[in-house]
Amino acid sequence: MLNVSDISLTFTDRKLFDGVNIKFTPGNCYGLIGANGAGKSTFLKILAGDLQPTTGTVSLDTHERLSVLRQNHYDYEEQSPLAVVMMGNEELHKISEEKDAIYMNPDATDDDFMHAAELEAQFGEMGGYEAEAEAAQLLQNLGIAVDLHHDLMSNLTSGEHVKVLLAKALFGKPDVLLLDEPTNGLDIQAIQWLEEFLINFENTVIVVSHDRHFLNKVCTHMADLDYGKIKLYVGNYDFWKESSELALRLQQDANRKSEEKVKELQDFIARFSANASKSKQATSRKKMLDKIEIESIMPSSRKYPFIGFDQDREMGNDLLRVDNLSVEIDGEKVIDNISFILNPGDKTAFIGQNDLQTTALLRALMGDIDYTGEIKWGVTTSQSYLPKDNTRDFADGQPILDWLRQFVQTKEEDDNTYLRGFLGRMLFKGDESLKSVSVLSGGEKVRVMLSKMMLQRANVLVLDDPTNHLDLESISALNEGLVNFKGSILFASHDHEFINTLANHIVVLSKNGVIDRVNETYDEFLENDEVQAKVKTLWTE
Repeated sequence: MLNVSDISLTFTDRKLFDGVNIKFTPGNCYGLIGANGAGKSTFLKILAGDLQPTTGTVSLDTHERLSVLRQNHYDYEEQSPLAVVMMGNEELHKISEEKDAIYMNPDATDDDFMHAAELEAQFGEMGGYEAEAEAAQLLQNLGIAVDLHHDLMSNLTSGEHVKVLLAKALFGKPDVLLLDEPTNGLDIQAIQWLEEFLINFENTVIVVSHDRHFLNKVCTHMADLDYGKIKLYVGNYDFWKESSELALRLQQDANRKSEEKVKELQDFIARFSANASKSKQATSRKKMLDKIEIESIMPSSRKYPFIGFDQDREMGNDLLRVDNLSVEIDGEKVIDNISFILNPGDKTAFIGQNDLQTTALLRALMGDIDYTGEIKWGVTTSQSYLPKDNTRDFADGQPILDWLRQFVQTKEEDDNTYLRGFLGRMLFKGDESLKSVSVLSGGEKVRVMLSKMMLQRANVLVLDDPTNHLDLESISALNEGLVNFKGSILFASHDHEFINTLANHIVVLSKNGVIDRVNETYDEFLENDEVQAKVKTLWTE
């Protein structure tokens, strides 16, 4: 059991946590949720022992082991994936290194070999002799081919690095597992496998994720971080969200009725307090008024941006035709001779073997990368693009207000008051609109890019992993805005809920062609065994 007692964390300008007390018990998966900046990742660092709180303690039962998914992708470049995974059990790894050092020491004494024998016994009791097979199985389950297990980490792709680090965290059946955004960079099959792994995991899991479907699938409890406190709710994310919204509505209804009652009493007093004949009754009503306590509702600190897309004109009969498209990066073809057609009204999700493929395709469609083949947009289309890497967009360091001004379409929009109000709806309040775009957080940059897209009013939106860096509230607002958009959308995403609620057309990419599924939801696509068999074949050829 992981026990948190009276945890507080104070910075010079704010108190992030204030007297947090919570117990995380075995057999449960806790989704840690909270507004952007509430301190979810910071709280995980305190649990992991990477950050010391101002007050309070974090304790773990004796002999229990805690494992953390860390995003230190470049720490193991000269190690093999298999070796990195086995490092996940630090004690086992330490014993293994110690006994191997004795065997490799030509000057080892009899006492050293006696100690090595003791280490061998410990190693066996801890499952050391099965460790390599377990590590190899984890890697295979996550899609790391056997021929890569003894390769160098430096030769792996970014997505493969993510999988190795995840396998390292899962290795050796830890008693407590801390996962910060574990689905980032994972493909469909790896996410599905991880979901099943966590559902069947018998120990304690605490996870931070912006993937609503993932939280719904694996979580037994939600740990809501708000106002510096953490409150536990039984159920998954949707249950928490719907029940908390319902509770708020009920409270608001009750509060409104109380306010109406108070207003009625106040009006009565105002009307009759000067009337001598009714002054006694008025006084009685005043006493009643004094006794009524209007229930105070503490609003959530969560803020939802307003995201809504319009189009200047509807497109005609043609959206996009792609013929024999190939893209080469660093001498390797990531897309090879693919063709497909998209029609007006399509909201198309591109699913690739890796992010490199989907990003290459979207960049090619936007003329942002060299390619061979033909890309033909309909003559009535206009495109607005949200790239995965927006570094170039914000290189000049302008204030947000001035940066956004270059995308206005009308004289009215060029007004500072209009732009400030526009940015205010995207959660940039007051002088925040004067911040340099170069110092914005990842989530802030995405919100600025979405602001640009709203101003452009294109009839085709092209989005590469748009939920990346966004908090759950912004993801929900974006999801709703795109569902309501009347134009066409081309996008890549890892967010199951986002894809399922938005896409009516799915195109699976590979180096060997595409699988084109029209008028099919993402869930229907995943549940179609015949199609999934084709995807597996296409991706392994």
